[in-house]
Amino acid sequence: MRTIDIAIVGAGPAGLTAALYASRARASTVVFERGIPGGQIVTTDWIENYPGFPKGLSGQELGDLMLAQAEEFGAEVKPFTNITSIRPEDLDFVVTTEDGEEYLARAVIIATGAIPKKLGVPGEAEYTGRGVSWCATCDGALYKDKTVCVVGGGDAAVEEALFLTKFAARVHIIHRRDELRATKCIQERCFENEKIEMQWSRVVSAIEGDGSKVTGALLHSTSGADDLLLPVDGVFIFVGVDPVNEVGQELVDLNENGYIKIDHDGRTSWPGLYAAGDVTDSDLKQVITAAAKGASAAFEALRFIDEKVCAV
Repeated sequence: MRTIDIAIVGAGPAGLTAALYASRARASTVVFERGIPGGQIVTTDWIENYPGFPKGLSGQELGDLMLAQAEEFGAEVKPFTNITSIRPEDLDFVVTTEDGEEYLARAVIIATGAIPKKLGVPGEAEYTGRGVSWCATCDGALYKDKTVCVVGGGDAAVEEALFLTKFAARVHIIHRRDELRATKCIQERCFENEKIEMQWSRVVSAIEGDGSKVTGALLHSTSGADDLLLPVDGVFIFVGVDPVNEVGQELVDLNENGYIKIDHDGRTSWPGLYAAGDVTDSDLKQVITAAAKGASAAFEALRFIDEKVCAV
């Protein structure tokens, strides 16, 4: 079993920032990521509200920069490595990978993030990958000169709709209310775009197809109007996220929605176990807040380790 100072589960902005701070403090740090480093930001077309980049940059670029900086200070990042359990061992933790490898860590930071919610309607599962998507950056180019719809009314939904106008001939935004929840400046860009058409006060009740691909979305009215079958070639879903809380959930307290409860500095209810980023119950879920919480969690983990050493 390999012994390390800090194990970080998740290599999004929170995890990579925690790795930067921990490794810069000369703590042996290993970051475990079940996919590719960068987290959800690598599927984001453009980020314009991260300080230091006045002209903006792509999510992939920002993720690559964060990864490079963490590795520059000595953090070891292990992509495509799924953590199956975190087990207390005296005052330390045994972190086990899907391949059965075990690491004895003196502190652990959970930064597993969140995943997009599903609608749970007929046709969604059947046509996933055949017209149903949760990533406009990944799949948008497949819909050149076609008609698509975006489900949702927050920042992510509207930004992805704007991105899709680079390819699609028409983009419908389907929102259950009669006004968007997105930030005003994003709304302004949306309403100025001639390719975008709003479908107010409607929800998707089913996704239609011909057996091989999506052909339409059945829209139910929330205001008493008749149902509408909207012909589309693709359905992009952005209706919120669910926390990825499977690892360590038996050790820490969760809120009613499954997010890990933390204090201001990233402490969970279990000593030596910290959390940061979208998996936590923090209200604002942005790249900058994830990074800030990752830094706080790393600082507290380092202090926890130092206090254990002094107590020996």
